[in-house]
Amino acid sequence: MKDENDKTNLFDVSLVKRKLIASTLSEVFDALKERGYNPINQIVGYLISGDPGYISNYKDSRSKILDFDRAEVMAIILEEYLKKS
Repeated sequence: MKDENDKTNLFDVSLVKRKLIASTLSEVFDALKERGYNPINQIVGYLISGDPGYISNYKDSRSKILDFDRAEVMAIILEEYLKKS
């Protein structure tokens, strides 16, 4: 009889990173909205141009989004969109 404690749990780093990016985008979105910006336009402007000036410093939004590679963020957004369509 096998003990349940003998079971190995798998840890998926990519899943954790995806969730971290998703929660960061939500935080940045909310902060931009609070400041009166159109968050979609601002985030898209940043992702396309690479200019962090599109993201406000409010609630550390700029430094939070700069922690991630823009291409990786765009890939995750696209994958999530395609999953839903």
